[in-house]
Amino acid sequence: MTNQQVQLNIRFKAKPGKKEEFRKELFSLIEEMSSEKAFISAIVSDDLDQPDDLIIYETWQGTRDSWLAEEFIKPYRKDYEGTLGDLIVDRSVSWLQPNREWGSHITNAY
Repeated sequence: MTNQQVQLNIRFKAKPGKKEEFRKELFSLIEEMSSEKAFISAIVSDDLDQPDDLIIYETWQGTRDSWLAEEFIKPYRKDYEGTLGDLIVDRSVSWLQPNREWGSHITNAY
């Protein structure tokens, strides 16, 4: 397995009145993906200034290309993706590569 890591920082804007339903779907997805071999961690946060927004910060072993080839194609993700149209207005994804870390040692960048 590669020693590289990739992080996804994903911001979701829930439809009005749908945040808790979306949160339930997102947590179910995380439960599924957390058993994947390349999975390292996931943190879900509420944006204190944007009450309809949820942000997930995921760390995976591998690269963006390996994540897209191996993780995005999982059947449980297809089901999850199918629910999003009813629950969110927008989603933005940032792909990150860790290069230094202090404190938690989640990544190998220290």
